[in-house]
Amino acid sequence: MPTVNSDIDVDVPLTTAYNQWTQFESFPQFLSGVDSVTQIDDTHLHWKVSIAGVRREFEAEITEQIPDERIAWTSIGGEEHAGVVTFHRLEAAKTRISLRLDWEPQGVVEKVGALLQVDDIQIGRDLHKFKELIESNGFETGAWRGEVDRSPDATGR
Repeated sequence: MPTVNSDIDVDVPLTTAYNQWTQFESFPQFLSGVDSVTQIDDTHLHWKVSIAGVRREFEAEITEQIPDERIAWTSIGGEEHAGVVTFHRLEAAKTRISLRLDWEPQGVVEKVGALLQVDDIQIGRDLHKFKELIESNGFETGAWRGEVDRSPDATGR
């Protein structure tokens, strides 16, 4: 299972970056290949994606969420992926966002792309789009400050 790790520093306070990231339905604004994300409830999301011309839908569950620190998730059926995004205060108005994503490529195009690390390049580009979005706005468009406790058997990736 390929793993993608990417970091980006954004020139906004940590809380602003975190709050915007919790606006999952805005992900298509900066995540390429994501057609839509629908938040079903506090811990469940329905994703529609287009990858290499193939459309897919799947559910994901937030397995851990600590405000201003981290959000971890895993897929439920369908696509196999899990990940975690963490937020680190560098200065009063500067935050490092670190993203780790484990995923199982499907089909020849995705498998070749993973071998060539195209996924790493794309995630880096997508984080840069998030940086542009949050810095140009200068504020978050919403926030969810609730917590989700990691279950004892969750990996917390």
